[in-house]
Amino acid sequence: MGKKRTRNPDDDDIMAEDVPVQGKKNDGDSSDSDEDMDIVNVDFELFNYDSTIDFHGVKTLLRQLLDADASLFDLSQLSDLIVEQNTIGSTCKVDDKANDAYAFLTVLNVQEHSKDAKKPVVKQLVEYLAERARKSQDENLAKVVPELLLGEGKQQVGLVLAERLLNMPAEVIPPMWSCMIDEIEAAVEDKEPYEFTHYLVLSRTYLEVESSLDQTERKNKRSKATGELQYFHPEDEEMRKFATAAGSFEYTREGEAAVADSKRAFQEMGIKPVGFMMLIEAANFQKAVQAIGEYVATGGISMETS
Repeated sequence: MGKKRTRNPDDDDIMAEDVPVQGKKNDGDSSDSDEDMDIVNVDFELFNYDSTIDFHGVKTLLRQLLDADASLFDLSQLSDLIVEQNTIGSTCKVDDKANDAYAFLTVLNVQEHSKDAKKPVVKQLVEYLAERARKSQDENLAKVVPELLLGEGKQQVGLVLAERLLNMPAEVIPPMWSCMIDEIEAAVEDKEPYEFTHYLVLSRTYLEVESSLDQTERKNKRSKATGELQYFHPEDEEMRKFATAAGSFEYTREGEAAVADSKRAFQEMGIKPVGFMMLIEAANFQKAVQAIGEYVATGGISMETS
């Protein structure tokens, strides 16, 4: 697979690959046989951010990433910051650059952007994550993350924001991360502020919850979360192995309505979305990205649509 990036933000260099996505064959046959399967080849392409095109697509994905707490932040301001960093990170699209992104990935310098009084959204997000980390059951996360985010030391933290639409093929994941590694290295060589000591990866996870069809009971009783933490993004479980600290956190604006809607995803069990963050030292970040690539290549992640 060729590289997407040049350091010239005006270049339209892209990277594309046929990604096989399995779907049931629609031939008018009512049979549900798994033998009636076709392979649909789709060209997913990675692009530099374009401020004239990508604002709304990135904002939509940010709303999905931040889930119930999205309304706490100025997502328009955050989207502007992301698309203005057009040599760091990627959007993933189908067919044409002018389309909305199906996925995005970027990294923001916490210390650099938190100083910008005209665009306070990063500072607000940093304070929010520090507070969520303090309440984590992971003692390491509760202690280290607030100190790194809010401290006055020489540590430089890169806040990694990534999200994609559901049922995106796993094969698009490793190229996006690998490209960003290359872009960060090139930016450091150009004396840009991307020489991080740590990366804080923000993501989403969920817990299964007991489902109830009784509307009256649902209003008067909170759903009970059960079972182990589950991952919306399976590669997070692999990346977590390289984290200094990692843990989930509840959203501050989690409401009964949000949980009730999520129950529709399962017939017997519903889901309770929760935030998730991983702190990875810079020395281990590239190893984590390589592990994702190996995980996908060996079939650790699969996707099937119907």
